[in-house]
Amino acid sequence: MDKPWLKNYPNGVPANIDAEAYPHLMAMVEESFEKYRDLPAFISMGKTLTFGEVDRMSRDFGAYLQSRGLKPGDRIAIMMPNLLQYPIAMFGALRAGLIVVNTNPLYTPREMRHQFIDAGATAVIIAENFAANLEQIIGETQIKTVILTSVGEMLGLKGAIVNFVVRNVKRMVPKFNLANTVSFKHALREGRKFTIAPHTPSLDDTVVLQYTGGTTGVSKGAMLTHRNLLGNMMQIRAWLMPVLKEREVIALCPLPLYHIFAFTVNCLAFMSVGGANVLIVNARDIPALVKEWAKHQPNIVSGVNTLFNALLNNDAFRALDFNNLKATVGGGMAVQRAVAERWQQVTGCVLTEGYGLTESSPVLTVNPVDGNGRIGTIGMPVPSTDVRIVDPQGNVLGPGPEHVGEIQAKGPQIMKGYWQRPDATAEVIKDGWLGTGDMGFMHPDGFFQIVDRIKDMILVSGFNVYPNEVEDVVAMMPKVLEVAAVGIPDEKSGEVVKVFIVKKDPSLSAEEVIAHCRENLTGYKVPKQVEFRTELPKTNVGKILRRALREEKK
Repeated sequence: MDKPWLKNYPNGVPANIDAEAYPHLMAMVEESFEKYRDLPAFISMGKTLTFGEVDRMSRDFGAYLQSRGLKPGDRIAIMMPNLLQYPIAMFGALRAGLIVVNTNPLYTPREMRHQFIDAGATAVIIAENFAANLEQIIGETQIKTVILTSVGEMLGLKGAIVNFVVRNVKRMVPKFNLANTVSFKHALREGRKFTIAPHTPSLDDTVVLQYTGGTTGVSKGAMLTHRNLLGNMMQIRAWLMPVLKEREVIALCPLPLYHIFAFTVNCLAFMSVGGANVLIVNARDIPALVKEWAKHQPNIVSGVNTLFNALLNNDAFRALDFNNLKATVGGGMAVQRAVAERWQQVTGCVLTEGYGLTESSPVLTVNPVDGNGRIGTIGMPVPSTDVRIVDPQGNVLGPGPEHVGEIQAKGPQIMKGYWQRPDATAEVIKDGWLGTGDMGFMHPDGFFQIVDRIKDMILVSGFNVYPNEVEDVVAMMPKVLEVAAVGIPDEKSGEVVKVFIVKKDPSLSAEEVIAHCRENLTGYKVPKQVEFRTELPKTNVGKILRRALREEKK
């Protein structure tokens, strides 16, 4: 296979990585614990845990889980925001040989029930804020071990104040009644009494069940193996290290660690080079996030387009000192050109767009972080990764924007399959190639560009309209804060384009939007309807949900 991207690889980035450099994921983690023992690993609300402390506490936690009868291969759900408890619990579970089921704490009881039953989880570590939802469905699951934690539990003296505010002032902990629970600290104390029984997994054993968002039907658990996560961690590390220094990485982590982006990029890749992760408990609290930024002066930040856009519209953020910032990585959704250009103007740092899926652990392609990236593209395949464009019949297409097809990828980071769903696995993985469900094309020099999700494409009188393109054009308008484009039924043309907009300037009118689009888009791409909203529906990481907007109209 021709790989035109290799000639554009940044200096110092290898064409391949060795996904078998370690016998399993915990061998890499334990090496980092030892190598960087006295360095800060995770920071939250003024409290710092060193690599050595995470090592000791995760051993204790893993030993406790084993003492409760949990065996290698058992599934344990972790359900909390970005708290210090997360890495301790996650690494402890892996040390005990368990499979981690990352769970969004904002799930409704219905969503929790589906995930816990589907995964066959027998234990859960959950923040008390969400325990009332667990109470409603736990009787329908196989869960026997419940470990409760609070936002302030690991924060020392400050923790009592934090918990008082969370429980009594903000009233963020609904009443619940769960039998036979223990606290996180109790589990750590009890765990010290035991020695953790060693567990040696193989590279192809499943280590994490990472559930997809369910945007294409029922939510499915992607089986990510030791090989998958080690491979992607090493790919990310190889890509970023030319602009970062070992032991000197300070990463701001606003994305939740239970999301695959932050899980692999922050929790694994940055840890593997002795980096410190500054955990943001609530990324929607922009003023609090800006304060953490000012305090820690990160040199790398990962996030999604909506977060970067929100920061750019915050006066305190724009007044920060960005001299320490070396890299900004955007993923999870398309980075809009207007946001990327403004980010560079304000911070002096390029907003580097990457691309991937839960099913690929997640990173497949990234723009160079050395300043030679290309706005509007998703960059080039990371080391040891092949990417191609295919037509509906499976024929491989050549380069050029006239050759739009489905993006397919192959590499060590591609999942083993969907948990207990062989038919669904066979639909997306054929001969080792993962079908992404995204439409795109390859530039002659190996940069890839997405035009949109296959399922989000709008068909106007037989012409393909890609929402990303419409949204990019609308986002150029200074009076627009956020925008989403969807297709709605139309008798004459099958579908027409409708845009939903959150205003930055109250004076913005629908006529202005349509006039601007007419100047920048072919006629059939111009929105026929404009609806203004105070907010747009989003996922837990801030990705705008076009599907929810489409379904409103059914």
